[in-house]
Amino acid sequence: MSPLVTPAELDALLGRVTVLDVRYRMGGPGGVAVYVEGHVPHALYVDLDTALAAPPGERGRHPLPDPEAFGAAMRSVGVFAERPVVVYDDWEGRAAARCWWLLKHHGHPDVRVLDGGWSAWVAAGGEVEDGMRLPHTGDFQPGPGVLPVIETDEVLAFADRRVLIDARNADRYAGETEPVDPVAGHVPGALNVPTGTNLRVDGSFRSGTEIAALYQAAGVASGAEVGVYCGSGVTATHDILALAHAGIEAALYPGSWSEWVADPSRPVATGHQP
Repeated sequence: MSPLVTPAELDALLGRVTVLDVRYRMGGPGGVAVYVEGHVPHALYVDLDTALAAPPGERGRHPLPDPEAFGAAMRSVGVFAERPVVVYDDWEGRAAARCWWLLKHHGHPDVRVLDGGWSAWVAAGGEVEDGMRLPHTGDFQPGPGVLPVIETDEVLAFADRRVLIDARNADRYAGETEPVDPVAGHVPGALNVPTGTNLRVDGSFRSGTEIAALYQAAGVASGAEVGVYCGSGVTATHDILALAHAGIEAALYPGSWSEWVADPSRPVATGHQP
């Protein structure tokens, strides 16, 4: 099953799936205000900073949440173990992918992301519901993490022996600019495949065949073991979602660049080459 769902497919599923609104902007306010103004019918709002991440610290700006805290947050927005979930945002899937990854990681069997997000829903003429929807309690219990992750002490060896992808924009990867973290550059040996590579001009995902070809052109050899990081472990899941769409499994380095540079002894590379 594709990890993506079209607006038309979601419209046909309404009432039979749990819909989560994860609208978010890095460094900006949460999306609850725009949720109140209008959202997909039946959707409940999920705050990325509090439900999909632990407080920032040595493990980065968006550490993985405690599984029990994550499970409680998902139950509070009506996530059931045996009911499909569809997640959307207004950031071309970058925040929705984080929720998708966490639910899959903790054992939910059927989670998909709305391709093109909120803008695609509106453009397709989807019904819009406003106001706050009363939450209802689900029964989802998070299991132990099952998706592959890379720990900090494994990063350099992974980059040396496998394929480590940096999902940030090229200027941040090269160290030409760094608007968020205290050190600019990238993990030595990492390739750069920005999340925008995954998308068409309209913000929808490219086909799985196109994505596989683009990653191969960037240096991801066919059959390679792949890992991904970004600034804080959020948008890296967008690359993981895209690769899953292409039938390729990839591991997440959850702490990502924000954790990597928290220790000044860790090496940093600059420029547009690994």
